[in-house]
Amino acid sequence: MRSVRKCSRTGCLEPAVATLTYAYQDSTAVVGPLATASEPHSYDLCEAHALRLTVPKGWEVVRHEGAFAAPEQSADELTALAEAVREAGRSDVPSVQPEPEGPSGRRGHLRVLPGRA
Repeated sequence: MRSVRKCSRTGCLEPAVATLTYAYQDSTAVVGPLATASEPHSYDLCEAHALRLTVPKGWEVVRHEGAFAAPEQSADELTALAEAVREAGRSDVPSVQPEPEGPSGRRGHLRVLPGRA
């Protein structure tokens, strides 16, 4: 399930509305509308960070003209959310898996802990 993407800037919790991509060969930073999927070599930015972006001396910024539109959830995302809530509410599924007895040969560092009320 994909939720609304957040700004890539450290400490920023605002929703992303733009995508920043660098063209290193051309010394150019491109700030455009939010990409449909998160890419490993691009950055999602909120409106404030997209408008205030600065680049090193000698670089050029190519910006999207006009206002950035907030991303809308698709019907697929809403269906996935509904299914996740439905699955979490099932009573026949144990919420915490029991730890295996004895050494398993795996170095698991993540496990599910019961929630606190």
